[in-house]
Amino acid sequence: MDDGYRNTNLYQGGREANQVSDNYRYQDGNYEGYAPNDGYYHGGDEPAHEEDAQSDVTEGHDEDDEVYEGEYQGIPHPDDIKEKQKKRAPAVADEYRDRDDLMAERMEDEEQLAHQYENIIEECGHGRFQWTLFFVLGLALMADGVEVFVVGFVLPSAEKDMCLSSSNKGMLGLIVYLGMMVGAVMLGGLADKLGRKKCLIISLAINAAFAFLSSFVQGYGFFLFCRLISGLGIGGSLPIVFAYFSEFLSREKRGEHLSWLCMFWMIGGIFASAMAWSIIPHYGWGFSMGTKYHFHSWRVFVLVCSLPCIASLVALKFMPESPRFLLEIGKHDEAWMILKQVHDTNMRAKGEPERVFTVSYIKTPKQVDEFIEIQSSTGTWYQRWLVRITTTFKQVWDNVLYCLTAQYRMNTLMLAVVWFTMALSYYGLIVWFPDMIRYLQEEAYESRVKIFDEEEVSHFTFNFTLENQIHRNGEYRNDKFIGMKFKEVRFEDSLFEECYFEDVTSSETFFENCTIISTVFYNTDLYEHKFINCRLINSTFMKEKEGCHLDFEEDNDFLIYLVSFLGSLSVLPGNIISALLMDKIGRIKMIGGSMLISAVCCFFLFFGNSESAMIGWQCLFCGASIAAWNALDVITVELYPTDKRATAFGILNGLCKFGAILGNSIFASFVGITKVVPILLASSALVGGGLLALRLPETREQVLM
Repeated sequence: MDDGYRNTNLYQGGREANQVSDNYRYQDGNYEGYAPNDGYYHGGDEPAHEEDAQSDVTEGHDEDDEVYEGEYQGIPHPDDIKEKQKKRAPAVADEYRDRDDLMAERMEDEEQLAHQYENIIEECGHGRFQWTLFFVLGLALMADGVEVFVVGFVLPSAEKDMCLSSSNKGMLGLIVYLGMMVGAVMLGGLADKLGRKKCLIISLAINAAFAFLSSFVQGYGFFLFCRLISGLGIGGSLPIVFAYFSEFLSREKRGEHLSWLCMFWMIGGIFASAMAWSIIPHYGWGFSMGTKYHFHSWRVFVLVCSLPCIASLVALKFMPESPRFLLEIGKHDEAWMILKQVHDTNMRAKGEPERVFTVSYIKTPKQVDEFIEIQSSTGTWYQRWLVRITTTFKQVWDNVLYCLTAQYRMNTLMLAVVWFTMALSYYGLIVWFPDMIRYLQEEAYESRVKIFDEEEVSHFTFNFTLENQIHRNGEYRNDKFIGMKFKEVRFEDSLFEECYFEDVTSSETFFENCTIISTVFYNTDLYEHKFINCRLINSTFMKEKEGCHLDFEEDNDFLIYLVSFLGSLSVLPGNIISALLMDKIGRIKMIGGSMLISAVCCFFLFFGNSESAMIGWQCLFCGASIAAWNALDVITVELYPTDKRATAFGILNGLCKFGAILGNSIFASFVGITKVVPILLASSALVGGGLLALRLPETREQVLM
């Protein structure tokens, strides 16, 4: 063998190259040389001659650990070394490289980072830090659950306070879902660009501010606007919460603990039901300022319902940003410090404070987006902000389109169908159940109606309550109706002559085909629309009441609070079972099985002809369907990469809210007409969605990309 190939200096140079380290090494609190045997992938450029200097050699050591010359095998020829060094010359600047090449390099980096990050999270362990974040994000999810229920609970009281028509009530019920749909897409997309923590704070702040404001406004229009913006804020929290928490969980913990987190949505429903039951019936829990401003008990309830959101907002200020997101945008040092904080917090809680965080350098993906710094001297302040906002929304829109590219299109479309069918059935039925129970109550109420025919009353003073009565072909002359209430009263083909109505309030009371002669109405709420095909001769309306003034305590439907409370409580067993089995049987079987069992529960609704039967089937349906919701949340998080995760979740959750709007509208329109259409529609949607879900890829063994 040529002596040039046995040159000790060449080997020595390779040995020195092996001792060159990365720039980062944490040891004893300082960054020092990085030991290459820690088991993690190292980013950055290695010395150009390192690979060339390493070869298949026989190396020996004497007793003093000095290297001695051995037999070297496979050492490359010097010309080959020069050729490789030439290839390792400084790369072409990124701006001159093809974007496809940059994206390919970034995807390779992301795959390496995904596996390294999984190892790092396992080293950090699962302990105090994750449980603290669990409760902070749980409060945010609880606020989302409260938002869904709050309008339904206040409607019976708000409709009297604001004198709402049926169309007004319907719009108020749907406006929250509309806001949540827009918020999920918009704020979910922003979370992939601005950060999980920052966007979640924005989301919760919007919800808290406008929920608080809505409890004080008096007009219907302003109240509607506040609930819309409040829904927009809380709608953005759901995709962010799941993306945020998943990035602190290892693969073996992710399915179970994301399912436990879902339990807070149910807790939000229980909280809202309990607060409504304990606050709204107490009509005296409020105050008035003159005759125009009233703060009734239902407004106190709205105020209390904003507390989980405010608590989460305050606690979130003490939590860090997602390190996975920071690595995605190239902020290595910030991510490293947060991961070290997670590690040290968990180790101290386990009684092992001496355990050292061994990670020194983490791979950061190739940064492809171009960031242009706008100088303060460039244009006016609003022009600079306009450029930033436009650029950000352009990036969000690009993320939305990316979810429909060939790589993710099929998964996105299948998930969209499953989310939509689940929402259409679930939200449609949870509105249909209370409406059906109310309809059954109304039927029972109407069966007890009292009918008076051809009664003649003269010179009599009515000063008591008339309820659930029909008066036909009656004659009332020189009668006085003073300080009284009409509830569900109808006067048909009757005569009122020289009568006097003063300080009268009414609910669902109408005069039909009546003749009213020389009668005075003073300070009443008997408005024009309550006189149907009536002849008014020489009659006078003076000082009509403004708004509605019924006794709310009597009109509140306590059974509706009980139904919602039991429905939320019935979710608990299903939530526990799904959390324990999520990582054992997989996400796909959980979704398909849960949706098919829910479809069977829907079918048996044909046999629910009483209030108790409807309540029982509602509880069974809610308990069976929660497993599908939990598995959908988990699989949506796992199917998309970090820089698209919240965007994809936001799109699918926005579609879910659109399904909720359709479900509410369609199912409510059939109440009192037929049960066949709602039951068949819900069952068919659940079966179709459940079977399609079985074609989705299983993700329980997958690392977060």
